[in-house]
Amino acid sequence: MLDYIRNLIKRRDYVVKLHTRKRMIERKIKIGEVKEAIANGEIIEEYLDDKPLPSYLIYGKTLKDRPIHVVVGVDEDVIAIITVYEPESEKWIGYKRRR
Repeated sequence: MLDYIRNLIKRRDYVVKLHTRKRMIERKIKIGEVKEAIANGEIIEEYLDDKPLPSYLIYGKTLKDRPIHVVVGVDEDVIAIITVYEPESEKWIGYKRRR
């Protein structure tokens, strides 16, 4: 699934909702950093029963070593970037497992 997500991102077949864009601005996370995190990241949680699309939590780091979590909804031919945030170390073990 991760390769599929990466390919759609490379092809620019993704959407970022207005709410998500606002949160990214508040959190000072740029779309380039999101792409970097997905490019070198891994799926750490799956939410296959999510509606309207199954979604995945991806953990990755930017080229500047910033940890990022990205939740993406996956459709047949497009990715929806649902939320993006920098995980808090007190809530995550190695940014990959919830405490």
